[in-house]
Order: sequence, then structure tokens, then C-alpha cells
Amino acid sequence: MKGLVISAPASGSGKTTVTLGLIAALRARGLAVQPYKSGPDYIDPAFHRAAAGRESFNLDSWAMTGAQIAHLLAAGRDADIALAEGSMGLFDGVAHQGGCGNGASADIAALTGWPVLLVMDCKGQAQSAAAVALGFRQMRADVHLAGVVLNRVASARHEALMRHALDPLGIRVLGVLPREAAIELPERHLGLVQAREHATLAALLAQAGQAATRYLDLDAIVAAAAGQGVEAGPFRPLPPPAERIALAQDDAFSFIYPHLIAGWRAAGATIVPFSPLADQAPDDSAGACWLPGGYPELHAGRLAAATHFRDGLSRFAETRPVHGECGGYMALGAGLVDADGTRHRMAGLLGLETSYAKRRMHLGYRLAAPLAPIAGAYGQPLTGHEFHYATILSQPDAPLARVTDANGAEVAETGSHRAMPGGGHVSGSFFHMIAESPMSGLTRAP
Repeated sequence: MKGLVISAPASGSGKTTVTLGLIAALRARGLAVQPYKSGPDYIDPAFHRAAAGRESFNLDSWAMTGAQIAHLLAAGRDADIALAEGSMGLFDGVAHQGGCGNGASADIAALTGWPVLLVMDCKGQAQSAAAVALGFRQMRADVHLAGVVLNRVASARHEALMRHALDPLGIRVLGVLPREAAIELPERHLGLVQAREHATLAALLAQAGQAATRYLDLDAIVAAAAGQGVEAGPFRPLPPPAERIALAQDDAFSFIYPHLIAGWRAAGATIVPFSPLADQAPDDSAGACWLPGGYPELHAGRLAAATHFRDGLSRFAETRPVHGECGGYMALGAGLVDADGTRHRMAGLLGLETSYAKRRMHLGYRLAAPLAPIAGAYGQPLTGHEFHYATILSQPDAPLARVTDANGAEVAETGSHRAMPGGGHVSGSFFHMIAESPMSGLTRAP
């Protein structure tokens, strides 16, 4: 499959808006675009899905094997072009190798053979942009630079200065976005506001597509797409925790990797969604309940008042496994203190107490060795990711897993689990599960 990696020298350069604009513009031309996201992220893929009309999957060189990435690439075999949005800067990753790389977007470009379209924020520089682009072209021999998109360009003179420096280097300018054409997406503490919350999403995507059509060389960008075969070795997706899975899905609980859902469905599982914010309980026909991450802290008052949800979840947990990831973990706890310092009652199935009154970022890859089966199904070492601002005030239950970061250092956020009198099991963790670990272990960095 031919494709491109949309990357940048750093976060905040405009990768997401360029990616969304390209998807919308190419789709308007009648092309089927398969979107991907390099690295762990939940919000960007939802925007990709809205723009492309098809699921966007995460590709992660640290957390996944090459065989799993090949499996996910197969989802786009019927597409005309693949567009993979990078994360952070093109070469940014962790210090230690994982499944097939260190998590950098450059690993995905090298593995797939997709050339890189480098989005450069040119505010405050002119000819120096050429030096940056040259360095990115030369950094890795197995990563090919298709060209650059000059973003936030102040004037025709500004553009001419940069072109004058780039042209002798043979670095193609495949688009120039003037500063006044910037399309801003609203943000909050974990990144962008979710696509499902965006009241004017259709208009925003249309605006992005129009900007891409006007300011990007779409013909040259499509022509620059390339690709190579990725060896598809044996791969088995993580099995579903039950034949029928009650999955919390609303504005408070939406952060779950699309490839996990796809793997569960491919194995024959049925997903039964429910909304805690609408005071719905998990369907009694399900064999397991999963509460994904999200923003429970923004809806803590509604969750505290959702007595039907809380009572139904408690009845469910008596006899069947219930698992919460990050926001779902907090919702399973005893209480959550919001940013204003107000404590809200949560489900009380675990003793966890968390607070947003004093925020502190927790971010990074994680390797988890479960001490008890997660959702009754996952006892093997797992790769994942942690990204939250909550502070743990109390975590009194038995630890769920031994957790280390990408350098092998122990992480205090072990998660919790509790056996229920009727044979059920409740577990939760700030760890977002990605895949079965391809690594036997990591050594602590010196």
C-alpha cells in the first residue's frame, strides 16, 4: 500500500490539521484514504475516522511487533492511499528498543517505506528552515523525505526566502500555509477536545479540506506516496475477555484503541455499548464489563448522581469481571476530587481515591506483568501507555500488576484488584493496554 507519514520537527507544528485537510481533500477527489496514527493516541484517530469515513488504527513500533503492524496495515488494503499522522517530532521516541523500534514515527516510515511529509512551523525563521529540513532528510538513511509543508508563513517575501534556501538542496515544497489560514482545534489538558464533543466538526473538516486544496500541491503529494511490503509473521490479537462485552461509551469513557475492538470482534465477540453518563447499567447479558479511559473528572457530578449505573455495575461485578482503564479505573474507585477540590462519590468497587486538585502529568510507555488476570482474560505481560494528570490519594487494594516504564524503572501506579463474594472480579489501572508484550523484560537505564 502506498502512503505517507505526516510528521514534523516537534509537537504543535500543525500535523493534525494538515492530516485532516489532506484526508478531506483527497476523499473529496474520490480517493479512499486509510488513516493511521503513529504512537499511542485516542483523540487524533477519532478525528481521522470522521474525516476518512473509516477506522484509524494506531501503529506503534515500541509496543507492537512488526507482525502486528503488518496485520493492521492489511485493514487498508482496499484504500488508494494511506496517511499516517506522526506523534511529537519525527525521530522522538524512548531510549530503549521495544517490539520493532523505539516508538518514533520514523520507525513506521522506515518499516512501511512511506515517505515523510514534514510539516514545519516557520514562525520566527526564514532560511534556517532549510537547515532544519536538511537535517531531517539526512538523519536516517532508511527514512525518505518526500518534501515539506511550510506552515504559518507570514508573507510572500517570507515564503520566497525559504524557497530560495530549500531549492538548491533539492527539498521540495509541497505546500505553503499562510498564517491567516491556520485552523485551530480546541484543546484541553490531555490534548484536543474529542471529535464526538466538537459541535461544528463537519464544518471544521470541510474548512481543512478547502485549505488543503488551496494551499497544498495535492497532485504532487499523491505522486510522492510510496510503500514496501511489511513481512507478515505469525500474529494473534489479544482475545476478547468474553463473548459479549459491555463497553462504556460516552463523553466520559471513550479512550480505547480501535485495534483492540477490531480484534475482539474478529474473534467473534459482540460489543454491547452503554452510557454511564445516561445512567445506564451494563447489559446483564454480557460476560465482562470494560470501562475505558476518558474524562470522568469533567463529568464527576453526573457520575456521582448516576445511581442506576452504580447499582447495576455493582450487581454485575458480583459474578463477572469488571475492568477500568485510567478514567474507568477512577470511576471504579471510592471517590474523585475534581479540579475545584470537590469530592464526588464513584462506584466504590475499589478503594481508590484520586484528585485533580493538584495536577501532575504521568506520561509514558508501560510494561505490565499482571499479578491477577485483567478482566479474567489477560495474565501475560502486556505493553501499554499511561497519560493522565490525576494524583492517587489512596490505593488500598491488592496491586494488579508489576509495572515498569520503557527504561525498566518501577512505576508506582500498579493498579488494583478485588475479588467479589459472588465470584466476580474488579480490576483497574492507569495502564492503557496496547498488545501482548514482545519483550521478555527491560533493564533499568544507568
